Amino acid sequence: MSIALVANIVVLLARLYHPLPLHLHILAAAWLIIAVTLGIVVAQAVFKEGRVTYHRIVGAILVYQLIAVAFAAMFVFVGLTFPDSIKGMTFDDDRSLASAVFYLSFVTLTSTGYGDIVPVHPLARSLCNIESVIGQLYPATLLARLVTLELSGRRR
Repeated sequence: MSIALVANIVVLLARLYHPLPLHLHILAAAWLIIAVTLGIVVAQAVFKEGRVTYHRIVGAILVYQLIAVAFAAMFVFVGLTFPDSIKGMTFDDDRSLASAVFYLSFVTLTSTGYGDIVPVHPLARSLCNIESVIGQLYPATLLARLVTLELSGRRR
């Protein structure tokens, strides 16, 4: 995760002086590595045995948000690899890209679906389908796990 963070910082600084075509690929890879690594570490702490605390609940919310970050990074890869794969979004190297992919990811994860950004490539549609299913199952699974942990903690 530290390597990905350093890569992210280096790319951000390098973009100021040397425009390279791979900047977005490196940034998306760094986002994905950070989201997955941090998500695994936090999920292990959230779902382990023990009492349900405020910190576990905040950690569970963080894992939910990291799922959106990971999918946002994957949307960047799809958009860069297949031009016009997501209607309503351009994959230019500017500040609006992060906002757009995070918007798409959170709209998909929460199943809001405003319709202003639409996946048209089969891979983009598949990612949206997977993310929307995770977005529906994660809160239900989380609630069931937290209730189970709390009930087992009370029995002791």
